[in-house]
Amino acid sequence: MASPRVPHPRHPSPAPLPPRSPPVAPPPQSPRPATPAQRAAAPAASPVTASAASPAASRLKFYDIPGSGGITLKGNVFTPAGAPADAARRYPLIVLPTSWGMPQVEYLAQAQKLADDGYVVVSYTSRGFWLSGGQIETAGAPDVADSSKVIDWALAHTPADPDRIGMAGISYGAGIGLLSAGFDKRVKAVVAMSGWADLIDAIYSGRTQHQQAAALLGGAGALTGRPSAELAEILKNFLGSRLDKEPEMIEWGRKRSPASYLDKINANGAAIMLGNAWGDTIFPPNQYAECYERLTGPKRLELRPGDHATAELTGLLGLPNDTWNNAHRWFDHYLKGAANGVDREQPVQLKSRSSNGYEGYPSWAAVGRKRIDLPLSGDRTIATNVDSGADAGVVLLTNALDQFLKTPPVVSVPLLPRSVAAVWQSEPYATERRVRGTVTLHTTLTSDKESGTAVAYLYDVGPLGVGQLVTNAPYTFHGKTPGTPFGVDLELFSTAYDVPAGHRLALVVDTVDPLYISHNPPGAKLTFSSPKDDPSRLSIPLRD
Repeated sequence: MASPRVPHPRHPSPAPLPPRSPPVAPPPQSPRPATPAQRAAAPAASPVTASAASPAASRLKFYDIPGSGGITLKGNVFTPAGAPADAARRYPLIVLPTSWGMPQVEYLAQAQKLADDGYVVVSYTSRGFWLSGGQIETAGAPDVADSSKVIDWALAHTPADPDRIGMAGISYGAGIGLLSAGFDKRVKAVVAMSGWADLIDAIYSGRTQHQQAAALLGGAGALTGRPSAELAEILKNFLGSRLDKEPEMIEWGRKRSPASYLDKINANGAAIMLGNAWGDTIFPPNQYAECYERLTGPKRLELRPGDHATAELTGLLGLPNDTWNNAHRWFDHYLKGAANGVDREQPVQLKSRSSNGYEGYPSWAAVGRKRIDLPLSGDRTIATNVDSGADAGVVLLTNALDQFLKTPPVVSVPLLPRSVAAVWQSEPYATERRVRGTVTLHTTLTSDKESGTAVAYLYDVGPLGVGQLVTNAPYTFHGKTPGTPFGVDLELFSTAYDVPAGHRLALVVDTVDPLYISHNPPGAKLTFSSPKDDPSRLSIPLRD
């Protein structure tokens, strides 16, 4: 299918938009006059409020910035100390679109650090949220066009260098930045934190609606912004399990997925750093890792413990933060040419949920190349629509607790009711097993109904039978012939977890989890089997 047309006004119409306030003089931080072409391309900027630090510090001002389609985006600009006095100098530019539901002040702490280090930094509230104009388009074509308009404005009104432009953001801002790398050739470097590459694979993995994630996004959008009619309809159909609308929902998500435009992203050649958390309950890491492998330009992948955006949170507060530190290093190298070694490090950097150090790998494919199998012998039949007690927790909260306190969800495996939970366990391991990468499940399933949902959990089980959640994933099927076996292949969410010596691994499968929508009809039963000619197994990737 043809990609959506996204306007990118490298040479926009010379007719300026009507100013929203009386015309004012050019902003005081612009040390060099704009060219006639730049003045024609960018409407008059209206400083709204301003606050200045000491003369030795970077300076902050707030602005109305013209977006695409005639809307106004609320933004702010940090300029480096000395920029007004040094009229001949241009500085690398960083553009920061805000996260979903966040105002323009989201990045102030990191923007100031970047400006103190010699960057012009422009942050703006994404369209449809708070006081920015328009409606929430969910990283659609208007959002990508907005980022280009912001770049146009920054080049006309700040001492930004047109040849050294980067974009960064968390979550929603990450998605917009990554998409912009495919549609605006001026973008030379991107840092996309806790974002998505494939929107459908993120919140509809295993053909199962991620209920809490979608409801949280929908509620936050309604509370802090103005959802478009299209978004409202998509959420209604998604959460309402309208299978007849599935093709439309998938196409909607495809248009908003950077993975759909990797040919453009690769052709433009921006240096791209991707960062995510192992336990991200909104955008799980698998789809980011797969996107990383398909990138052909300079690239880096960082995966850490935590949930959605929790890995970057302390950096937003101005506290030391690995994710933001490496983001600064990425920009310093690819926009300033700094010889800081970030390009010589192993490009895949992983931090285990069980330890504090980082591990480097040459590629995502090199992670967990050694694999062991847990045979899933025998038949297991379970009733549906009853929560066995095994679940993956609560969106945002559960994996944040695992990140900061190392307390993943737990369950007593011996006490799980076998009538509603299928359980297989390994023998205790004599040595530590360091799980790294993507655990895969292959089994044969028979249902007495045409539709159904199963959720797979992998647990680290200690000597007393208490299991700590390692990873999970849902699986939904439709249109199957009742009573007829069919094969199931499922990728659990990627992780890095160390199983202590003397512990065992357990696979648990049930049919209810608060994170996901279940599609089991009343009274349905599921049977898992392992035919001799196609044995069921759980394949577990390990670090040597």
